[in-house]
Amino acid sequence: MFQNISTLKSKEKIFFIEKVNLFVKLTNSFALKHKLKISSNENELTEQAIERLKQLDIFKSGSKEEQVLLRNILKNPLYSEFLSSINFNLKHKKEIGTLYDNLDPSKRKAIQKKAEKSNKPRTIDFFCGAGGLSLGFSLEGFQIDLANDNEDVCIETFKYNHPEVKEDRIISGDIREIVNHIENYIHNDIDVVIGGPPCQGFSSANQQRIIDDPRNELYKYFIKAVEKIAPKFVVMENVRGMLPYAQQIIEDYSNIKTIGKQSYTYKVACKVLVSDNFGVAQKRERLIFIAIREDVSKTREITPEKIFQQIEANCMNIKRHVLKDALAFIKPLEAPREKNMTDVEDEITGKKVDINLFDGTENSYLKLINQNRKIDYIFNHKARYANEINYEIYKTLQQGEDGTSEAIKHIMPYLHRNHIFKDKYFKLIEDKPSRTITAHLRMDCHSHIHPKQIRSITPREAARIQSFPDDYVFLGAYLKTYMQIGNAVPPVMARGIAKAIKKHL
Repeated sequence: MFQNISTLKSKEKIFFIEKVNLFVKLTNSFALKHKLKISSNENELTEQAIERLKQLDIFKSGSKEEQVLLRNILKNPLYSEFLSSINFNLKHKKEIGTLYDNLDPSKRKAIQKKAEKSNKPRTIDFFCGAGGLSLGFSLEGFQIDLANDNEDVCIETFKYNHPEVKEDRIISGDIREIVNHIENYIHNDIDVVIGGPPCQGFSSANQQRIIDDPRNELYKYFIKAVEKIAPKFVVMENVRGMLPYAQQIIEDYSNIKTIGKQSYTYKVACKVLVSDNFGVAQKRERLIFIAIREDVSKTREITPEKIFQQIEANCMNIKRHVLKDALAFIKPLEAPREKNMTDVEDEITGKKVDINLFDGTENSYLKLINQNRKIDYIFNHKARYANEINYEIYKTLQQGEDGTSEAIKHIMPYLHRNHIFKDKYFKLIEDKPSRTITAHLRMDCHSHIHPKQIRSITPREAARIQSFPDDYVFLGAYLKTYMQIGNAVPPVMARGIAKAIKKHL
């Protein structure tokens, strides 16, 4: 997770500083929770501190040059705070336990070594994003063999939350480069390839095979990856808007002839699945394609249609949840009223890392997303700035009302364009599953106004609605966290799909 201080490039420095900040915030929250003091006098680079920094891969030798470089990159007050946190870590190592494990190379390597020896079915996740699909498959007992995305911030989030996957198997880069040199990356038989390739070039006005549009090249490389890897199963997800062109995608899968010692073809089917059927507190529709290698289909006597039937049968007995289940048992916050206060943390508007005032198991939804674990710290729960007009709109709207409400007619800034912008403002309804969480939240959150508090939802609340556990940390700039969360497949939904496939491996 950390990198030797002398090898950092400019973009890597940003993530390095963020992870140092995370280390400090974890330390501060731990000290506050356990009523311990972090001494500001203990900010020296002792021999023990240098050794700890070497363990974290920040120093190679601990030379004077490295020490000066660390000071220059972090600068004060972060530099002093980090050294105080390192010394606090050394002093309270036993009490701290697993707090820093996701940042600690030795702890990560131990987890990875154990995972490498397992006989879990192996999965590759292309266009992995922040890791929603991967998390669902991991929780169902799959080992992620390789993950790829071209968004650096998504890769950093994925790495932090998936310590069981070796860092060099989580690759930031163009899928085209990876697929063209797949032999450099794949060393094991792969059971399942998963992913959500972007398909942008579809238009009803276009009479040709829409899926062949040059803008859908990345989708084509996903197909090419399947041809080269020859997995037993493929799970591909996309927006419901792709449904009219599903037959073209089915044709592409049906025409696959894998490249290798033996040539395989695939059987494929698709279905629109809705996340609230899996127990997620959100009505999110996704078009899911499931493909099965023909030899597996024959020997296992299974078809993609039967897999979908099993998924739906498994959903029959699942408890349904609504928005208030996801928003319960989390600290209430107020929206900052001054601009540029996103990075200023306090008890009123929230923090990047905070003590969880609850256990994380108080209702059936929290038990579901947190896997019945007690969660000590809450992440990314920070309210978003609201100006005077938006604050008044948030305050005035009733649950279920949007920008066309008569109550806000006098202050609605987009009144003349209500036919376009009526959904720009929407107060969520607590007694129903949430409307879809989207990446657009990074632009503004007016479409997801908290049903009870005068503000929009926080990244953590959006993550809960998406069914991410409370200790899943989203790295990157504040608005980028909304993007990562909005683009993800709900992990609980992904787990439901994985469960139906796993029994046939």
